[in-house]
Amino acid sequence: MTTPTFRCADAARERRDPPVGTAPLASSFLLIEHPGPWRFDALTGAGWSTEVVAALTAAIRASRSRLLLIRRPGRRVPSDRRSWAVTRVGGTTTWGSWRREDDLLVAADTLAGASSAAGAVSEDPLLLVCAHGQHDTCCALRGRPVAAALAAHWPEATWECSHVGGDRFAANLVTLPDGTYYGDLDAGSAVDVVRGHLDGRLAANHLRGSVRWPPPAQAAIGEIHRRHGPYGPGDVRADGWSTPEPGRWRVAASASDGRRWQVEVWSRRREAARLTCAATQDTFAMTYEVAGVEAMDPVGR
Repeated sequence: MTTPTFRCADAARERRDPPVGTAPLASSFLLIEHPGPWRFDALTGAGWSTEVVAALTAAIRASRSRLLLIRRPGRRVPSDRRSWAVTRVGGTTTWGSWRREDDLLVAADTLAGASSAAGAVSEDPLLLVCAHGQHDTCCALRGRPVAAALAAHWPEATWECSHVGGDRFAANLVTLPDGTYYGDLDAGSAVDVVRGHLDGRLAANHLRGSVRWPPPAQAAIGEIHRRHGPYGPGDVRADGWSTPEPGRWRVAASASDGRRWQVEVWSRRREAARLTCAATQDTFAMTYEVAGVEAMDPVGR
């Protein structure tokens, strides 16, 4: 009898792993168009010199940013002129282009705020779908159909991208410049999620979180969206948080309509499990559960 191939996204759904609270923190994103193949470590495997990799790495670390390689969905003839972009979370995207790897030093300088030699600045949305098969099989199997479906509706905004984290929640989507992470998507649900997102209705049932806030605050904000939405992706924010005791947080949240809440969040270590397709042993993951929400204003919504 043949043993079924393990797929981390299938296993996560069977375990009902909650996606909320799993977005990484970031203040900016550096996007570099690269047709692939993408190695497990996208940056060191991109074929660039150690000097260029060092410059990009230093700029990423100094600015608390994330690097993603990007490419258009589907099979395309590679061009010798490719794009790069620096997106400030909650701000704008600055675009440039590169032919030789030395051109990427301008991207590094732009990320670090040391260059103004780049091209156009845009406020247009970007839809980045993880399709990094060398990093995790589920990202390719689930991500590519989602990228194709989104590209059919929003061709200029949609890119496949390298590893965004949370392989078990594939297909994963990052929306910029607001910095929202969605997971557990398929081709149909992704179109609905993006359509609502662009119209100002965040999809709480697929939300992983926002890169602006730490995991407990992501969970708190997700709960506000679930209970009191629909709100837009930037309409609910975390104003502060404290830890009265280990494993417990109090998060102050507010919305654009003036409503405020105090949210209590508990962390819990889940039972060890295989969290990626390539994992050789079980590991623990943290989950963040909302224990209570207290409205600070009497006005209902």
